[in-house]
Amino acid sequence: MTRCLLGIDPGASGAIAFYFPSHPERVAVEDMPIAAGEVDAVNLARRVAAMAPDLVFLERVNAMPGQGVSSTFKFGRAYGVVLGVIGAAALPLHLVTPAKWKGHLRLSSDKEEARALALRLFPACADHFKRKKDHGRAEAALIARYGAETMRLIGGGA
Repeated sequence: MTRCLLGIDPGASGAIAFYFPSHPERVAVEDMPIAAGEVDAVNLARRVAAMAPDLVFLERVNAMPGQGVSSTFKFGRAYGVVLGVIGAAALPLHLVTPAKWKGHLRLSSDKEEARALALRLFPACADHFKRKKDHGRAEAALIARYGAETMRLIGGGA
């Protein structure tokens, strides 16, 4: 039985969300742990170990056209740290493109849409999504929700 899923919106402005299918209205979400402007692998690994997810759903990302070389490299490094932490924890990993999980939840690329849906799906946890800059938290929570729905751990309802 799947007790906990981890949804990850990677990158320094991303977030992690621990979702429990037995309580589909709740999610434990937090900003990506950062140290010196980089993803903090040690604290990320500690959080993952503490919550002990059974499955991980990570947004598969690529370089974006027009993005600078330095920012692309920094984002790729953050993505690599996340992959390394999940790999070292030996957790089953599902990579999902933004188009796939957003399409499943009927979302566009508008980050405010994702935040609004997170507020609707997780009203008991609304404080996590109340600020405009909480879109990374919302996306991590929705990636986990996508995972639960596609694994048929809960019914679809977005």
